[in-house]
Order: sequence, then C-alpha cells, then structure tokens
Amino acid sequence: MAVLWHGAAAAAAPALQGWLALRARRGKEIPARLPERRGIERAPRPAGRLIWLHAASVGEAVSILPVLDALRARDKALHLLVTTGTVTSATLLGQRCAAGKEREGAAGMTMHRFVPLDVPAWGRRFLDHWRPDAAVFVESELWPNLLAACRRRRIPMALINARLSARSHARWRRVPGFARHLLGGFALVQPRGAADAARLAGLGAAGIVAPGDLKFAAAPLPANEAALEALRARLAGRPVWLAASTHPGEEALVVAVHRRLAGAHPGLLTILAPRHPERGERIATEAQAAGVPATRRALGEMPPEAGVWIVDTMGEMGLWFRLSPIVFMGKSLLPPGGGQNPLEPARLGCAVAIGPHAGNFADQIAALAGGGALARPADAGELGDWVDAMLRDPVARDAAGQAAAAVASRGSDLPDRTAAALLALLPSAGSG
Repeated sequence: MAVLWHGAAAAAAPALQGWLALRARRGKEIPARLPERRGIERAPRPAGRLIWLHAASVGEAVSILPVLDALRARDKALHLLVTTGTVTSATLLGQRCAAGKEREGAAGMTMHRFVPLDVPAWGRRFLDHWRPDAAVFVESELWPNLLAACRRRRIPMALINARLSARSHARWRRVPGFARHLLGGFALVQPRGAADAARLAGLGAAGIVAPGDLKFAAAPLPANEAALEALRARLAGRPVWLAASTHPGEEALVVAVHRRLAGAHPGLLTILAPRHPERGERIATEAQAAGVPATRRALGEMPPEAGVWIVDTMGEMGLWFRLSPIVFMGKSLLPPGGGQNPLEPARLGCAVAIGPHAGNFADQIAALAGGGALARPADAGELGDWVDAMLRDPVARDAAGQAAAAVASRGSDLPDRTAAALLALLPSAGSG
C-alpha cells in the first residue's frame, strides 16, 4: 500500500504543479511562495536544534501557539519551523513570526513555510534542507510520503492533539496494515480525548500519553488596544451582537435576525464577520437589498447608526469578541456545516451560541454545554430568540459569559507538558 501511494504521488507531480498555479490565480496560494510547496527553499537553515511542527490551517495553528511559547520558554536557543497549507494560516503565523523577531532580534527563532505537497521528491528536498531534529504533526495531518521520509531519516515524530473521528476510524480499519505502519512511526501520540485515544490505539499507535485538547489551552485572541478603546467609546450604550466566521447562506439568516430584532432594540448593531473576508462586498449588497443598512470595515467604513457592520478583514477576530458580549459561531446553522471553535469567544467571557451542524467541535461543545455555557439554536428563529433574550437580560448574559470563560480555561498546563514531551524527543544539545 505504501509503495502504491508513493508511486501515485510521484506520477501526479506535473498535474499538481498546474493545480497549484490554478490555486494561486484564485487567491488560495501566494504566487511568490509556490516553490515552498515543492520543497524549494532559498533561506539557509539556521544552526542549532530545530523542531518542525506542521498544522493544516488556522484552527490547528492557533492551537499550537501556546506550545511554541512553552518550547521557547524551556529552550531559548531552539529554532521552530512551522508549516501550514493555507494563506490565512500563513498570514496568522507571519504576524506571529514578525512579533517574535521584534522580541528576539533580527534572526528570530520561529519561521513559517508552506508545507510541501506529499510528492516524494518534494518532501525529500524539504527534509534535506531543513534537517529537523524532530517532526511534530498536529491533529490528523498524516501524509504518508512525508512520514515515510522522516522515518527513513530516523527523525523522531510526534502526533499532538491527535484526533480520529468515527468515520475516519472506519476508513482506516479497511487498511489495517497500512494504518499500523503509518501510526507506528510516531514516538509520541497525544490524543485530543479519550475516544480518539481508543481509536488510535486500536489502529496500532504506540507511545500514547494522557489525552488533552490544546484548544482548551490556547491564549485569548489578541486585539489592537487603541482600536478597541475607540470602538467601545463609539458604541457605548448600543445593543451589539456578533455573528462570527459565517459561511454562505448564513449571512442572509443573520440579516433576517437583525431585521426581526431591530424594532425592539433601537440602535441595534449586528457585527458580521464572514469566514472568508473576500465575500464582504457581496454580503453588503445582499443586506442592503434586504433593506438593512450595511457598511464594510475593509473600506474603512464605521458601524452604521443601526444595521449590519461587515468586518471583512483578517486577524481582528479578537477585537470583535471583545467588542460584543453576545456571539454566534458560524458554519453551523446550515448543513453540512462543521462549526467553528466556540472556545475562542468563550475565553473572552462572551455568551456563546452555535448551531446544530457543528460536528467538528463536538468535544468543545460538550464541555461548554455541560458547564451551562452554550446555547444551541436549531435554526434562525431560535437564534433570534436567544439574541433577543441576551440583549434583554444582561445578568443572564454575564452569567453565561462567566460560565463559558471557566470552561475555556481548563487545560492551562497542557502546553508546558506537551513542550516537555517534545523536547524529550530531541538529541542532546550540541549534536545534529
């Protein structure tokens, strides 16, 4: 099976180059950085020990930020190479790396690169250049050729915050030998939860440690303090709620909720943060066609006196969570959904709601719901009822926010425990 995968990936290389070029034209890749996707690197590898961590996208990248801090706190000479596969995650980590350079000097200690696609020659080129002393994969990023190449080089590998859904487990059980071979290469497996641990063990994973979900240990999203202060002053006394990380189809429902509640709550501001900011213009046009005033943050426009403020920018979600005490998390009202992480607003003491189609965050939802800290509206009508109740009852709203913050603070020691386990995989200082 591994040989077949290797051969198929190698044969697909020319087509993959064309696919990357198409993605670049669509804004899903950064054209100047396409060589990274083929393992081509111009910058030299820094001297000293280096850990490579791979996180697929924004959610996974955010979850490991506290681990990066814990690693650097334990070993200030350690270099960290973080790879991801999306433009949004690259933006996030680029900002993080730039901030690190300001603190640590021109060299910096954390670098971001796009992960090479799982083509044998591209992966070999990547590993030949960076020569990581350990490789860390986050959640479910199991690329067979990259894993095999690490194994041949005897690079210690870890799988952290590992997750394996029941559906994925059923698929892997059809190829038990391949699954056992793939998972058997990890020296350390840190499952996200008990169910993930049982599934991974059943497929042959070894080196399993006590489970823990890094999403419970993430720091609150940052915010520009000057912008926050100015906006709080502008919106003082106004009823405000936020629909965060919405997806197509949900924005029309959010606008309908606003129209329904506007008469009962004079000056109501609905902040609408689409998951994909490039959709801001279309959302504004549709809101205005529905008779709701709409302005756009990307154009430098301020919130309307009453209406919808479309915050179609990158990297400001922490600002919106601090500005609104009432938050609905999107990608959850309409099927197939999947959800967005409800812990992000919970950490900042918001009253939080998420729709019925949020299976990607089942553990987080269960924890918040168990703590009395999450509303689960089944549709737009119930969402409107919840927003109305939270606007009318600040005592209940504050209680929900406090309960949410308490649940979200669990696992605060996990990043340090994870960092210690990862450093234990490294060769002794001075070697390599």
